[in-house]
Amino acid sequence: MSAQQPNATEMSENRSWISINSLLSGESDAPVAIVGAPLARESITPGRCDLGPGAVRAALKRFSVYDLESGIDLSGLRVFDAGDLPIAALTPKDAFEPISRSVRQLCSDRSLTIILGGNNAITRPGVHGVDTALKQVGLLTLDAHFDLRDTDGGLNNGNPIQALLEDGLPGHRISQVGIAPFANTKKAHGKAKSAGISVRTLAECFEAGFMPVVVEELDRLAHLCTHIYVDFDIDVIDRAQMPAAPGARPGGISARDFFAAARIIAAHPKVTCVDLTEFDPSTDSNATGALTAARWMAEVLAGLSMRPSQVSQTD
Repeated sequence: MSAQQPNATEMSENRSWISINSLLSGESDAPVAIVGAPLARESITPGRCDLGPGAVRAALKRFSVYDLESGIDLSGLRVFDAGDLPIAALTPKDAFEPISRSVRQLCSDRSLTIILGGNNAITRPGVHGVDTALKQVGLLTLDAHFDLRDTDGGLNNGNPIQALLEDGLPGHRISQVGIAPFANTKKAHGKAKSAGISVRTLAECFEAGFMPVVVEELDRLAHLCTHIYVDFDIDVIDRAQMPAAPGARPGGISARDFFAAARIIAAHPKVTCVDLTEFDPSTDSNATGALTAARWMAEVLAGLSMRPSQVSQTD
């Protein structure tokens, strides 16, 4: 018995599928840009985070531009894809200039720039790209770790926050949300306290609610600076839901909370640049990590579309 043939309506629906990937183009005047920063060198946990940008772009083909829960339709949003920076073989030190230069150029006349990592060492040059002098920028990290390891042994994915402090970024303009127990040292905790960093632990996030904590820290930073840079370290998600994040631990936040945070963060008018770090496709299973990372990007674009300045462009 032959399979039933789809009718004309079904065929039309198949042909009309528009994916998030379809929004990516070479239109350099688009209001939002993405750039791949495939950095993997000098990682505390060796892996292939350099494969992240390609895996995310491929997974975007599986996500529709329409969100039935909110009614948001992204089909009218234009996204400039700047491609991947040629930094996969570089150390964090050597990758600093190409990353910061690219971010600086992309942020100059856009509402939002999205950096697809790559390990967490991309965050430092990303922040410098938003504000070279570090005078008007604040940093929000969603991360299980402080990333305050000493820099005397060189730059790596475990010390971008420490390096930024040494660069002159004041600690009170840094917010760290989702810091996990038994995943950090007493020394790092002491550094955070001494620097005046706002630290919100997993316990606080579960007690008060992850979203309220994120909103509180966004509001706090918005009163202190002109631009907010957000590092979405995907290992803040519970390891059971994000096994392709080498640094993830059991008991982290849910993927759903990660997505909700991405949307509300991207909707904030002072958020200039966001990055996604520590996704390692080489350890992915059944594309769980790739789909999680791609859904994150869909949520970021949905959040951006909620800004008043963007509504007319997506109608």
